[in-house]
Amino acid sequence: MMLCMRRLAIVLVCLLAAGACSSSSDETSSSDGASEAAASAGATSTTVAAPVELPPSAGCDATAPVAPGQTEERLLSGGVERTYIREVPAAEEPVPLVLDFHGYSEGSAVHVQMSELPAFGAEQGFVTLVPQGLGEPSRWDVALDSPDLDFVGDLLDEAERTLCIDRSRVYATGLSNGAFMTSSVACRYADRVAAIAPVAGIRDPEGCDPVRPVPILAIHGTDDQFVTYEGGLGERALDLPAPDGSGRTLREVGVEGRPPGEPSVPEIVASWAARYDCGDAGPPTPITEDVDAIVHRCPAGVAVELLRVEGGGHSWPGSALSAAIESIVGPTTTTISANEQLWAFFQDHPLPVG
Repeated sequence: MMLCMRRLAIVLVCLLAAGACSSSSDETSSSDGASEAAASAGATSTTVAAPVELPPSAGCDATAPVAPGQTEERLLSGGVERTYIREVPAAEEPVPLVLDFHGYSEGSAVHVQMSELPAFGAEQGFVTLVPQGLGEPSRWDVALDSPDLDFVGDLLDEAERTLCIDRSRVYATGLSNGAFMTSSVACRYADRVAAIAPVAGIRDPEGCDPVRPVPILAIHGTDDQFVTYEGGLGERALDLPAPDGSGRTLREVGVEGRPPGEPSVPEIVASWAARYDCGDAGPPTPITEDVDAIVHRCPAGVAVELLRVEGGGHSWPGSALSAAIESIVGPTTTTISANEQLWAFFQDHPLPVG
């Protein structure tokens, strides 16, 4: 844990410039809060799509199935050896798969403890893959043609080859720079990823043109001092190390916190809704005393939703580790579990027929 604290002292934040360069308390709300809010808002986005008729992955025919448990795996992608942490549940049938991307400078080993999604997936019956970014500090290049996005495709291929995956139920989530990566995954892999849930960092990537509307559940705190709810990087982010290896901070290399015209989180969410021919969002619907759901009115089978955490920081709701480092990341709500919320959303949104 001390190692985690030291690494997190640099901390889990994403860069707006990155494209260029559950442990829940007794107070945790029910897992279907966002879905209930969508229904009460009059949205049709919670309609459960019929599963697409995809055959199970090739790994279902393996003579020696992968044993349940957590391992660190290696994969050659673009001539570079990449690593990822894999958690496989005990199962006798094809299972869903969730990609979980770490934040800027966080790394996969720390993120496993931050999100606790692999342990949650083992309980719920889905495979979790937590890939490792490159560089020091470790990060994701979220440009749609980047080697990191190529790596995602190779990772999905490898998972389908070696594991018994329900290919209609492949999803992605991530924190901060990992949330930026999740947004890019929705653009490039809309034919393979059924839905996404970016936490503390949704983006509308330049050049995004998905082949189908990928349902989105974004989660963001209104007091995030790294990736602000109002738009742009916060002051705390500017003191993070620059990705050029110079030893300087982002502030020192000239990164602007809030460039003119930088959209707010609700505006970014609305841009995705417009892409999908959704209507405006209804009024915020309370989920708990500090969490509201902002749900756009979308065609059946499509969903664009934002869970707004009042006073929430740059954090993973329901995470014990996130709460323990409040002095760094800001407040972490325990009235919801991000894992429960995103998993309920994912279960409602498999790949649609056709």
